[in-house]
Amino acid sequence: MIDLTGKVILVTGGSQGIGAATVKVLHQAGAKVVLHYGNSREKAAEIVQELGEDSCYLVQANLAEKNAAIALWKQAISWQGKIDVIVNNAGLIIPASINDELETWNQTWQQTLQVNLIAVADLCREAIHYFKQQNGGIIINIASRAAFRGDTPDYIHYAASKGGVISLTRSIARGFAQDNILAYAIAPGFVRTERIVETAIQAYGEANLTKDIPMGEMASPEDVANVVVFLASGLAPHTTGTTIDINGASYVR
Repeated sequence: MIDLTGKVILVTGGSQGIGAATVKVLHQAGAKVVLHYGNSREKAAEIVQELGEDSCYLVQANLAEKNAAIALWKQAISWQGKIDVIVNNAGLIIPASINDELETWNQTWQQTLQVNLIAVADLCREAIHYFKQQNGGIIINIASRAAFRGDTPDYIHYAASKGGVISLTRSIARGFAQDNILAYAIAPGFVRTERIVETAIQAYGEANLTKDIPMGEMASPEDVANVVVFLASGLAPHTTGTTIDINGASYVR
């Protein structure tokens, strides 16, 4: 097991799914974790109760609101007086059809880009300023397979937002490596989370969703969390700028 003792790590969207698994695995590796949540306070509080208040700290922020990410960063860093790693995991995925009314289409695009890309960029900006003063740090952004292969017509905006996350991450890696700031992206395909079970599987059926995955099944949230732990360790700094695919070989670049 990688030892992250002494590190303080901020995980956005940490109350469920990939985020919750990431919080727990980081804790197992010895890190103190700032768990950001949007609306699921009860689920977030259960995780804190399980891990202990000395090791896990709750911060609420609605990342759909302009500049909410700035306040989130300030509150997160106030807990232990530092942040060593940030994991931008919070994301929004809601459908938008080209047949929707223009106002509905525009609102969905704006909300998706605000949560999935602009809030991520705002947090990266805060982290870069801070890490430059602290002789370095690590940024891990959760993107998606859709950033590379695209998505279905109702999720064009989601794929576009995640494509932006990839470009953002690569630009940070290139632009701030000299400041010892490492930036990585993780691009999962289908991951068996509560949201996928409740929405995609019910709508399309699991067999339909997994038919193009050679491994024959969706990834587990822990599959992603384990990669986050490795990247957070800083053990391979020259991999900065890398995107790690977690999709069971359903899309090989």
